[in-house]
Amino acid sequence: MVRLTLYNKFFFLLIFLIGFSSCYSQKKFTVVLDAGHGGSDVGANRNYSDIGTVQEKVVTLSVVLKLGRMLEKNKDYKVIYTRKIDEYPSLTYRTDLANRNKADLFISVHVNSSPSRSATAQGTETFVQGPNQNKANLDVAKAENDVIFLDEKDKENFASYNPSSPESLIALKIQQSKYLEASLTIGGMIEDNFVKKDKRLSRGVKQANLHVLRMNAMPSILIETGFVNNYDDAKYISTEEGQQAIAESIFNAIVNYKKLVDRNVKEPEPEKPVEQPLKNDFRILLMSTPNKYTENDPALKGLKYILPIKENGTYKYYYGTTNYASIRDNNLKTAKDSGFRNAMAISFVPNQKLGIGYYTLEVYAGKEKLDSKSMIMKTLPDIVRNKENGVFYYTYGKFKSMEEVINLQKELEGKGIINTVIEKKLK
Repeated sequence: MVRLTLYNKFFFLLIFLIGFSSCYSQKKFTVVLDAGHGGSDVGANRNYSDIGTVQEKVVTLSVVLKLGRMLEKNKDYKVIYTRKIDEYPSLTYRTDLANRNKADLFISVHVNSSPSRSATAQGTETFVQGPNQNKANLDVAKAENDVIFLDEKDKENFASYNPSSPESLIALKIQQSKYLEASLTIGGMIEDNFVKKDKRLSRGVKQANLHVLRMNAMPSILIETGFVNNYDDAKYISTEEGQQAIAESIFNAIVNYKKLVDRNVKEPEPEKPVEQPLKNDFRILLMSTPNKYTENDPALKGLKYILPIKENGTYKYYYGTTNYASIRDNNLKTAKDSGFRNAMAISFVPNQKLGIGYYTLEVYAGKEKLDSKSMIMKTLPDIVRNKENGVFYYTYGKFKSMEEVINLQKELEGKGIINTVIEKKLK
């Protein structure tokens, strides 16, 4: 009886441990399967006297469902279908579905067609995102998908994220190159299987501007399984045997691709302690010069978040602001990589009051006097005008802390008064 009790305890402990470990097992490899066309969108189609009507939407759905069933038998995979019935999901829905689910792989299955009624063109081909799409992809990322391409850790590494800044574009390009490289790999594996296993003619892996691939934030491919207007291809893709062979070739490629990915996954790094904020803020001093530059001046090398501060007739240009050491160091690296080799990090005490002197805001500098009806003069009635060396300088306000004058600067920007400069006066 004692032995039986101990055995039972051991047995239930073992079951508990197995269940516990399964709860914390590795994330499933998510594959989005997209059957091209559907519903009222038939896609490529042809009618043959002996085969009947071959419709792209029917062939693609059959191949995808067969492929999905094979993947679903393996607990390591999570399969998401853009459609499982004869309906038409929009192209945007298909890509959004993949992005929302943070898919590891997107596979769109299609049937090819050439302009002529009966094609001499024959065989399979797989398409990936092309290099000619880089600008379009970056525009999409900048306008809509920056949160997809850059997660919180990326934003931290690249400091203050701005979709137009050089450092953020570098991050996006690196990420896109990873997707393209992986897409070429899985595409090549599939085409090799079509040739070696199915003994079919492969037209290779190609790059093209296809919407269903362009907006995806993961390795993505579009497979053309054959030409509907080529009799031999049409006969092959319309049969159960042909569709099963196509699905198996894609399945084997996915399995081998996942193995390759798993081998390249590094061991997780030990969790780093949470970085603590520093006592002071840090800005990167880019240069000191007698010249005044506007925010888009080439002299600033395309960097954003520039704060000019004028002192004793010299303009000092600062880049970024942070109270974290890692972001400070990253901002300094960005400045030096942009060409400011002598850039340095300067410490600012938050809300520090000046003991001597004050801050003011230089709202205009030029050889012509401002018209009394100008927006600046109307907005700031108590403005101060001085003339030095033939140049008129208009300044406004007296402030004891930099934060106060920065707040005013932002307020004026909202009213359309831009390119103002904070000036530190010691008298």
